[in-house]
Amino acid sequence: MAGYVIAIDQGTTSSRAILFGADYRIVSVAQQEFEQHFPQSGWVEHEAEDLWETTLATCREAMEKAGAKPADIAAIGITNQRETTLVWDRKTGKAIHRAIVWQDRRTAPLCQELKAKGWEAQVTAKTGLLLDPYFSGTKVAWILDEVEGARERAERGELAFGTVDSFLLWRLTGGKVHATDATNASRTLLFNIHEGRWDEELLELLRVPASLLPEVKDCASDFGETLPELLGASLPITGIAGDQQAATVGQACFSPGMMKSTYGTGCFALLNTGPQSVISRNRMLTTIAYQLDGKRTYALEGAIFVAGAAVQWLRDGLGIIKSAGETAAMADAADETQPVYLVPAFTGLGAPYWDADARGALFGLTRKTGPNELARAALEAVCYQTRDLLEAMTGDWRDAQGRDNLLRVDGGMVASDWTMQFLADILDAPVDRPEVMETTALGAAYLAGRQVGFYGDLEDFSKSWKLERRFEPDMAERTRAAKYAGWKDAVKRVRTGS
Repeated sequence: MAGYVIAIDQGTTSSRAILFGADYRIVSVAQQEFEQHFPQSGWVEHEAEDLWETTLATCREAMEKAGAKPADIAAIGITNQRETTLVWDRKTGKAIHRAIVWQDRRTAPLCQELKAKGWEAQVTAKTGLLLDPYFSGTKVAWILDEVEGARERAERGELAFGTVDSFLLWRLTGGKVHATDATNASRTLLFNIHEGRWDEELLELLRVPASLLPEVKDCASDFGETLPELLGASLPITGIAGDQQAATVGQACFSPGMMKSTYGTGCFALLNTGPQSVISRNRMLTTIAYQLDGKRTYALEGAIFVAGAAVQWLRDGLGIIKSAGETAAMADAADETQPVYLVPAFTGLGAPYWDADARGALFGLTRKTGPNELARAALEAVCYQTRDLLEAMTGDWRDAQGRDNLLRVDGGMVASDWTMQFLADILDAPVDRPEVMETTALGAAYLAGRQVGFYGDLEDFSKSWKLERRFEPDMAERTRAAKYAGWKDAVKRVRTGS
């Protein structure tokens, strides 16, 4: 009897494989980081082979750590960094250009051009998205235009496009399956989220040939089998979801009004709106939360481009820390009389500002400012940005129905008690941290296991969610208001034209 599900969690800075048991608990974890490439200011790329090789290596390592044989694996689920774009040769499986990462801003001029021509309202109506270089569609167009011969080859059907899930699926199945799921498709600027199909008008607008596109399936579906030589046998791949939607599933946010926020390289908050696709009046995104049994569940989403990446900057850019774990103690030791603000707009500002040209800045520096104050500013910036998102999203959702005044959190940064307490304080709302914080991988595992009958229905899974700690707000309203006002002023100063 199979006893495990493998969750592939292919992220922005590392690839991981996690084995989950029948009780939803983690059995083993393997992780490998890979290099980030920054060819120009605002450009971010990955080597496609790095994504593939680290994914395969971690799957093998996680199985070895657990002592698991191929017969012990019930299914494989994939969750991935969304919007990151690859185009590859259908014969060789090799990418024709480095993967263009979701953070990349090189297509900002094209987005501005389309906005100036009045296309954004129509694009938003169909996709729930904004015309921003964050999404995949303009990245595909750039590759086809800039790689010699790519557009002609695409027209001849020689190339394939996909987000990272599709690329990994292609490699895992030896090119037998070119598919994606509804959540990843919904992030491309090419998919009509209301009709559940690739949109011909949007393909024409962005000059993307339909022959490039993968088949779109439910999040829990038959996505083919791995080549036997990769993991010792042919194993079924039965679940795929973009990382933020997988975390929504992993947090069991199945009821309208439930909300989660994930803190990784960036920060992403999703609010379940059920079968209703709520159109935001506050520049939030409307997206597909998950699609099961042919039925779509929608969400409002707010995206912050830099969360954990700000801590990485302290480590790799400034060299003032050796590991992320040092920041909480440093923040606690910081001089509270120095209100230092970091606006981490390293690649522009995401929701609700969507300012691709804004750049990061530090405010409030004095001769006494040191590493502790900078660490505190980096952690606080994540919490301030979360409040920006929640205020915008709750404004949209209150127009529709109302939401729980509660936030479920996950991702690497939530291990910091200091950060989570400041988050609860600045939101003036409870923050719930689950026992299993690897909720992105758990969501992918659940989707895959559900499809093969290894796991039960949504209600059964919801009952498995367990609270590790609730952080209650404990900050005076005057202090909260003053701190947030300082943040808003700092953001205004980095905005384009401000």
